[in-house]
This record gives sequence, structure tokens and C-alpha cells, in this order.
Amino acid sequence: MANQLPSSVLIVGSGGREHALAQALARSPAKPRLLCAPGNAGIAADATCFPVAADNIAGLVELAQREQVGFVVVGPEVPLALGLVDALIKAGIPAYGPKADGARLEASKIFTKQILLKYKIPTAAAGIFHEVNPALDYLRSRSAPIVIKADGLAAGKGVVVAQSLAEAEAAVRDMLAGNKFGSAGSRILIEDCLFGEETSILVVVSGRDYVILPTSQDHKRIGDGDTGPNTGGMGTYSPAEVVTPELLGRIDREIVRPSVNAIADEGMDFRGTLFIGIMLTPTGPSVIEYNARFGDPETQVVLPRIKSDLLALLWAAARGELRGSSLDVRPEAAICVVIAAQGYPDNYPKGDVITLPPADSLPPATTIIHAGTARNAAGQIVTNGGRVLGVTSLAPTLREAADRAYATCDQIQCVAKYFRRDIGARQLTRKP
Repeated sequence: MANQLPSSVLIVGSGGREHALAQALARSPAKPRLLCAPGNAGIAADATCFPVAADNIAGLVELAQREQVGFVVVGPEVPLALGLVDALIKAGIPAYGPKADGARLEASKIFTKQILLKYKIPTAAAGIFHEVNPALDYLRSRSAPIVIKADGLAAGKGVVVAQSLAEAEAAVRDMLAGNKFGSAGSRILIEDCLFGEETSILVVVSGRDYVILPTSQDHKRIGDGDTGPNTGGMGTYSPAEVVTPELLGRIDREIVRPSVNAIADEGMDFRGTLFIGIMLTPTGPSVIEYNARFGDPETQVVLPRIKSDLLALLWAAARGELRGSSLDVRPEAAICVVIAAQGYPDNYPKGDVITLPPADSLPPATTIIHAGTARNAAGQIVTNGGRVLGVTSLAPTLREAADRAYATCDQIQCVAKYFRRDIGARQLTRKP
């Protein structure tokens, strides 16, 4: 198989997800040449980085042609929504990731909600609005807490879980009248609030064929105890043991298979990662959202647990040859603790120097994954985003993985670093 795989792979993106993808693809027996655009300070150690922005569609196609890239793996949602995969395929370059029509599942929360309702896939009741007054009238007919979502892409921040009617009304006005999220918030979704635990199901999809990746559970809010505003994700662990084999079977029957079929029935030839955010409610699993790419930071714990060749899996999906594929999964637990810049998800500094511990001093099976990092003129690694690093550890137990990850977080020196101290705590307190 290895000799049939592409000899060079371009990863598009610059975050922790892309660093995790680079590390996983580097483990392929095919030993492909790895390139990344634009990359970050950590990815540069695993791949040759090129300063082409992830939203520069023409520039990325030109780069792939110039470097004679055999395969492109697209990380973030923006280039997918802008049609990067369509442009690559038109240029004869195989790519992993949905075309623009499939990327709408993430680029428009309303598009997804309409599909969920049409195909009777479990999801919260909702209303769709583009004017303030009808939205406020609808709000007053529901009860708090209630969820307000900007329709378009808002970097993981376009969701408000309002605890009161006043907070909900303010969120509606911010989005529709105050232009808080620009065009992304010109239409909004108002959803009933689902209660329970969340889990993230990542599915490698190729048409009607799919492979479910190991389960994980993300921690969205900025503060310990799930307090404060939502973020892109402050940490995650895998497996999510709340998803028992029986429950995963139910999720597959009631959500994954119907979702994959619905997408195909709607005329989308989806070849990429379908990320399904699920709330485990008292009455059963219910879909919160679809994303059209690997989750961040879920990818940082899911990929280290996959023993199979990731390159072979993604290549098969892109080529429509996924049927019959299976996964070999490690039994160990994995955890990722995200180190953010103080002030994230609102205003935060950039350019603060980061001092990392020597690689040979890290605990076993522990990796520092770069997200928002760069190098300054002096060659020092500095902060360059809200979520700066992710510390991922793999161990026989979640407790051991957490101890290793947190010991490493404490060793990392950066004036503005901030991280939650309770990633995985819910699972750990469930343990006998």
C-alpha cells in the first residue's frame, strides 16, 4: 500500500490541528515529503513551511503546482468554504476535505439546521431570523437558557448561551443590529438549550462510506468549572468514556448514518471529515452542530490514539475508496491542555516570548503542539494567536496522562500564558 500513497503532502493551515496532522502524517510508512502553508513555529520542525495564507486560494493552488504536490490535506474551515478543494480538483490535484457545497454544513448553521430538521435527525427546536423584532418575539415565546448562533463562520465565537431573556435579547441585538460578527451574523439561529454532556464525533467520510474515529470530549468555556465565554476549545481528552459502546452504536444508527446519507441525498459528494457535535441529553443523543473538518483541539487527542496509517485513510477517502477501511486504535488515554494568551477569547497580546522545556525533559509520550506561534526577528518563539500551544499526553490512564500534561504546562514559560486546570476532571471524578 505504501508505494501507492502520495510521496508529498501539503497541509493547509497554521494551528494546533495542522501541527497534529503533520505529526500523524509524518508517522506514515510512506514517509511523504511534508509541506505546510502557512504553518507555524512548531510545524516548521516537521514540514517545509511556505508563507501562503490559508485563504489565498489561487496562491495555494499555485504552490501545490509549483512544488508538484501529490496530495493536499485542508485543515481549517475558511479555505474549504472558499472552495479550495474545488480549485485543487479542477487543477488535477487530489485533496482531502469537502468541496464548497459540503463546507456549507459548517459555513452556515442555518443550512445544517434545515437538513437536520428535514431528515428528522435528532436536534434542538429552533427558529431562523434576519430581523430583530421577529427574533425578540420568538425569544419571548421560549424559556431561558436559550442559544443564539450567528449563521456564518465566527472562529468558534459566534454562539451565545444566554442564561436570561435579557442576555438573549442583548445577543440578538448585538448580532442583527450591532453587526458584532459582520456578515456571519446577518442571519441568526435561536435554539432551545440542550442539557447534558457534550461529545465530539469525528467521521472520515467518502460519499456514503465512513469510518468513525475515536471519541473525545472538548471543554469549550474559558474558565475552570465550565465558566466564562465560549472559546474554540480549551482542552480535550479521548476516549470519552461517557460514550459507551452501546451509546456509540445508537449514535451511529440515529445520527452518523442518517447524516452521511442526508448529505449524499442533498447532492453533496462529501470527501472529508464530518465533525458532529453531540449533546447527550436525558432522552438521547442530539446534534448541536456539524463542522466540515477535523476539530481543534479534538484532533490533538484523536490522532495520537490511531495506530493505523492516517495518510492511507485520508487518501482512500479522497479517492472514493474508503469502503472496507477499518481503524486500529490504541487503548491508551490521551489528553490535550490548551495554553492560551491571557485575555483570550477577547483581546490578548501577541509577540510574548515563549520558553519551552527541552524535548528530552518531557514526560513519556508527551508532545507540545504549536497553535498560535511564530518566530520573531531574533528567532525566538513568540505568541501569535489566542490559543498558543497544546500539551498532549498519551498514557495507560487518563489520570497519568493529565499529570504528565499539567507538569509540562507548568514548565512552559510565557508571561501571558493561561490554561484551565480541570481538563478531563469530569471523567476523572467519574472513575471509581
